[in-house]
Amino acid sequence: MADRVVTLNHGAGGETMRRFITKLFVEKFANPALNTLADAALIEIEKSRLAFTTDSYIVKPIEFPGGDIGKLAVCGTVNDLAVMGARPLHLSVGFIIEEGFDLSMLERIVHSMSEATRAANVEIVTGDTKVVPRGECDGLFINTSGVGACPLGKGLSSAPIGEGDAILVSGTIGEHGMAILTAREGLKFQTRIESDCAALGGLIESVLNECDGVKWMRDATRGGLAAVLSELVESQPFGALIEEQAVPVRDDVRTVCELLGFDPMHLANEGKVVMVVRGDQRQRALEVLHANDLGRQAVLIGRITGDGKGIVRVRTEVGGIRRLQRPAGELLPRIC
Repeated sequence: MADRVVTLNHGAGGETMRRFITKLFVEKFANPALNTLADAALIEIEKSRLAFTTDSYIVKPIEFPGGDIGKLAVCGTVNDLAVMGARPLHLSVGFIIEEGFDLSMLERIVHSMSEATRAANVEIVTGDTKVVPRGECDGLFINTSGVGACPLGKGLSSAPIGEGDAILVSGTIGEHGMAILTAREGLKFQTRIESDCAALGGLIESVLNECDGVKWMRDATRGGLAAVLSELVESQPFGALIEEQAVPVRDDVRTVCELLGFDPMHLANEGKVVMVVRGDQRQRALEVLHANDLGRQAVLIGRITGDGKGIVRVRTEVGGIRRLQRPAGELLPRIC
């Protein structure tokens, strides 16, 4: 932090945020569970293995096409547990509410959270509520924490990631980021772009049950596909080669991206998982994904390579090669 103040870039999900977290929090709180910086910590308690995660949600607008801050909080925490190979079980929720917040909107958000927990087959078992004076909180912030069980003998493969492994994504990218942007700015298009906000626990569990070659997973939230793939290869003895033509993007999202100068690979998602699967298991994994509504559009987008170590390369639609970088700064603030 050369300027000695925190900026929005420190929470944007890109390279600045990664350095901020590594230099400040990880150095002070260092322990084996935290140091991996995974979506959830895997901890052992009396021979049982649990996943534990927490996140805070500050999206603006609070209600948006395809969801709201409550649904987002439930789905985000469920997904962080599921991508670690855990079965999400219990959540806590903390509300920070600004004086004057519309009570009918709060009731809608709580109802939305209730429906999201039923859909994800999880329970909110504890919580906290704070009301702060007007002007000290921008409407409503929500924190959710969650625990999940890691079934013995199931979960992610322990085999190391290596050349020839397949990289899959469970569907089209960029809808959440574009839904928030268009709602916030009042942009109108022929089709309404909705967030992909969804809990992926059931989808991921079905793949783990039917396919023993899943080696790594992340849900592609802030920083989008670019941030997830950068995390995958960072400091690793392998690289990744992505086929740009294979990356699924809805036509309306692509059009708005071209108009506004965004790369869809940098936009946030809230219902998509990226998987690394052993090469000979990729077809089986895709079959299982396609059998679930949330994975109907899953595709193979690339592979792990032995060259280009530590970097993500993209083969463009015209046959060129470009390097895919993790977003460096703030693309869209208050997005999740």
